[in-house]
Amino acid sequence: MDGSVRTTHGERTLTEMIISPTTLHANPERVVILPFSISISAHNSAMGAMSRVARICAAIVDMPNDVVKAELEIVNRDFTGRHWQTRGIFLERFRQIQAMQGGMDALDEDHQALIGAYFCHEYSYQAAAVMNPSVVPHPDQTGAPVGATNFIMSTRTVGEGHISTISFREGTFHPDGKVELKPDAQIAVAAKPHGNAPLDGVVTVHGHQGCPVSETVLFPVTRNQSNGLEDLRMVKFTDDNGASTFMGTYTAYNGRETACECLETSDFRSFKLTPFRGAASQHKGLALFPRRINGRYAAVGRLDHESIFYLESDDRLTWNNGDFLAGPVEPWELIQMGNCGSPIELDEGWLVLTHGVGAVRRYSLGAMLLDKDDPRKVLGRSKVPLLSPSEDNREGYVPNVIYTCGAMRCGEWVFLPYGVADSSIHFASIKVADLLKHLSV
Repeated sequence: MDGSVRTTHGERTLTEMIISPTTLHANPERVVILPFSISISAHNSAMGAMSRVARICAAIVDMPNDVVKAELEIVNRDFTGRHWQTRGIFLERFRQIQAMQGGMDALDEDHQALIGAYFCHEYSYQAAAVMNPSVVPHPDQTGAPVGATNFIMSTRTVGEGHISTISFREGTFHPDGKVELKPDAQIAVAAKPHGNAPLDGVVTVHGHQGCPVSETVLFPVTRNQSNGLEDLRMVKFTDDNGASTFMGTYTAYNGRETACECLETSDFRSFKLTPFRGAASQHKGLALFPRRINGRYAAVGRLDHESIFYLESDDRLTWNNGDFLAGPVEPWELIQMGNCGSPIELDEGWLVLTHGVGAVRRYSLGAMLLDKDDPRKVLGRSKVPLLSPSEDNREGYVPNVIYTCGAMRCGEWVFLPYGVADSSIHFASIKVADLLKHLSV
């Protein structure tokens, strides 16, 4: 590839791009406590004609206090140090079981906690893979050195059953291109809705108020999300009145169909999850501009499974048809192409990172530049990839893939976290001037 080098990680990249030695890998030790569901329907079995839930609850209700305390000591020994407030989690789960089963009003707290523990399980949410990051400026820039930017990075994490979740990591990008990640949190907590969540539609989930952002994990809540939340494309959106919020689009997967939904948060403690409406909502990859364009919300997305389109809407939750921007042309993108996150505003125009799929389903990263006033106009695009996998770094959960869900501008740099083979996350940076040269602008 003309103008490329092979990095210490093995990827092929432009000579002007800096690859950080920092790398994130899937970690099976990252676990959360989730409800363990057992049917409440009565049935005949060798254990009698009652539901398993009723049988388990009855057995614990009948346990003497000393036996309950001894069993709780075993549970606490094995799990208290791995999770936040396990007793509170167990008591909350007991209340859910009680609401379904009925009765058990006179139980002491130890009996309640033990029943709750029997209906919980640990889930290793990133045991299989970590991939497809996106990044935004941190709402708290405290402690960032001069010229540096604190950031929050989202990742798609995959665990048992190929269930995808969204997790976060904090760090700092320095003006010399150095990437500094905060230490990995020891404990992770699943964000939860207050009360019973709706099966469909809008839902708001809340992280534990005592936990840092990097300990919060977003799990599927509604039926449309039941098999995973995939590929969050985050952006800091600033409205015409100057008010800012963090938004992101992601794919909700129910095991059969996909749909595009919207995440909104102001503090990364509370997250509002809303399904999009309109024809474009059934396609993957929609990504929002960081501000309105000529008074309207704007986005880029793929409406035909192989090309990139520009869309506008008066309603940030309704997206229909759009205008064609670019389709597969070069050999490295000939199968299909798509956007890789929200457009980044430069003085020269809107920078859109792209991915292309070539021979043997090989994913590479490129870019294109759109006109600042009329993003329907393409001013330049990659002839060759910015980043692509090579023969000595292509193995993993999904081989031959380099992919990202979003970068951000940091002064004269574009900071780009990206996934390799759906098995690790690496970090690259390139100066805006060098990137514009690559686009022949």
